[in-house]
Amino acid sequence: MRKRVTNPGARWVTKPGHRQRNFKLTGADNDTVRFEVYQRQNESDENDFSCGLAYIPIGGRRLTLARYNGPSHVHGDISYRPHIHRATAAAIAAGKKPESEAAETDLFTTLDGAFVCLIRDFHLEGITSPEPDKPRLLHES
Repeated sequence: MRKRVTNPGARWVTKPGHRQRNFKLTGADNDTVRFEVYQRQNESDENDFSCGLAYIPIGGRRLTLARYNGPSHVHGDISYRPHIHRATAAAIAAGKKPESEAAETDLFTTLDGAFVCLIRDFHLEGITSPEPDKPRLLHES
């Protein structure tokens, strides 16, 4: 489903230890379907960032559909590498966080690069996309 940002001028807010901004979205063809996108950047660690998309049902609990995380931490078998979390039916059925599973990626290395991927992957409209990250060289780790 295409999603339209309703507050494209969302501003960064400084919170303890990080800065964040939140975008509100609706379904491009259905204004009653609501979503939220966030960007979060740690102020002291450039590798500690996250952006994500959540579905906001009317009268229900927020459901995080995806999170794109920087390489600041270990997640299961993924050690200090960028990774993408996606909500899965299996995680929900097991009583885990819906987006608990993650896959390593080389599609981004920065918050802007992760945001470009999120915009593309989830068909977001009405927002200016930053420049994508440059591809990593094969010998870089």
